[in-house]
Amino acid sequence: MVMPISCSAFRRTALILALVAGGMPAFAQESANQSATQIASNQTAGEVVLIPNRVIYPGETIELAALKQVTLIPGKHKPEAMATRAEELQGKIAKRTLLPGRYIPTAAIREAWLVEQGAAVQVLFVAGGLTITATAVTLQPGSAGDLIKVRNSDSGKILSGTVMADGTIQVSAS
Repeated sequence: MVMPISCSAFRRTALILALVAGGMPAFAQESANQSATQIASNQTAGEVVLIPNRVIYPGETIELAALKQVTLIPGKHKPEAMATRAEELQGKIAKRTLLPGRYIPTAAIREAWLVEQGAAVQVLFVAGGLTITATAVTLQPGSAGDLIKVRNSDSGKILSGTVMADGTIQVSAS
């Protein structure tokens, strides 16, 4: 004899399938009438989080207008390794597609590139009072503090150096 599936069992099964197939949804209630400036200043740890309000595509800069502030349901906590505050998200770049209503994993965002691949940059070698500069072409993009490879324009030699905040590359003796 076949028993009909109850409505609550059906909903529970559908929720489990959605969690397994689509990632982790944010269990929250929307905060009414929050502007972008209020989003940045009204965050209390553990209660109010930011989630996308539209699809954010890979390579797209995350802006506060693309985020929605929600208040977590009492008793619910955000999972670890999720970015949910304006300081963590504003101006970052999406590494993968971010879906509306879902938490944003910190592994899915990155800093904006300070130097792009193929850009001409100044390379500096500093040792005591000696400073040597050269022009090079970047072989990979990088943010401030990243170790990247560059090709010296004159010699063709490939060097590794650190991207500095001003967009120059600092190499050291190897």
